Formats: sequence, C-alpha cells, structure tokens
Amino acid sequence: MSAKSENAETKASENNAKLTDTWAIRPCHLYKEEYDDCTSFKARFHQYFIHGKDADCSQWLKDLQNCERYERSNGNDIEAGAAIIKSEEQRRITRLRAHYANDTWTKRKQPPEDWAKPLPEWLEKRNENTYLELKQKELSGLAAEQEAQRSYCAIM
Repeated sequence: MSAKSENAETKASENNAKLTDTWAIRPCHLYKEEYDDCTSFKARFHQYFIHGKDADCSQWLKDLQNCERYERSNGNDIEAGAAIIKSEEQRRITRLRAHYANDTWTKRKQPPEDWAKPLPEWLEKRNENTYLELKQKELSGLAAEQEAQRSYCAIM
C-alpha cells in the first residue's frame, strides 16, 4: 500500500470520527425521489387542496445536492454530511412534535402487571376453531385436530 493511499484512508477515518450519526444519511436516490414527489403535479394539487399553497420543496433539493457532494467525496466532505444530518434531525423533531406535546395520555414506564392474562371465556369460545387458533396450536407444537377426509365432489 502506498503512503498516499494510507494517508487518504486515515483522513477519511478521521473525518468519519468527527461526523457522528452518519447512519441518518439516506441513500441519495431517496432524496431525489422525495424531491420529485414533492414537486410532481399530483403532489402540488394535493398541497394546494390541503394547505391552500404549494409546499416548500427546497430542503429536499438541498439534501440531494449535499448527499451527492458527500458521496462524491467518499465521506470526506464533513460540511455536506453535517448539513444532511442536521436536516434529518430537524425532520425527525417536526414529525415527533405532536407526540411529545401530547399531554392527554400518561406515558408508561412498564406494561401493566396483568397484560398477559388469559382472555375472557366468552372471547375464547368465540375464537374456537378459527383459523388463527388452529395456526397457533400448530405453531406452539400442540397437535392440531385432524378433520376427517371429506369429499366435496358431487355427481349429478
């Protein structure tokens, strides 16, 4: 291995060490698909119908351009990678905003104590001999009841 290639590899590994959360960077073709979908006629019609105006698709284009820069540099363009990661974090925050703002339900730390209790008798009776029950018996190793061989052929 030449000194030049070793130097390039060490530089790439140092840059990746500086850039955290690289798992958040999607493949570039997904950013292109999102941008194309956002700017399509169907999407524009939907955006106008729902929101009364076109959505701003410029962030998808910026992410696509940054992703292509990041890929062309084999991960050495930290600025482009950081911009994509920041954009993905902002997208995640926006998507989960309603979840974190919800104060109607209290969030559990653990499941209820009786979460695995048996079903009520009336529900077990209703589910008797259903496909799901037979499949569950088969998967759990219990011998499934064998139905008698029946012929549904009729000669007229």
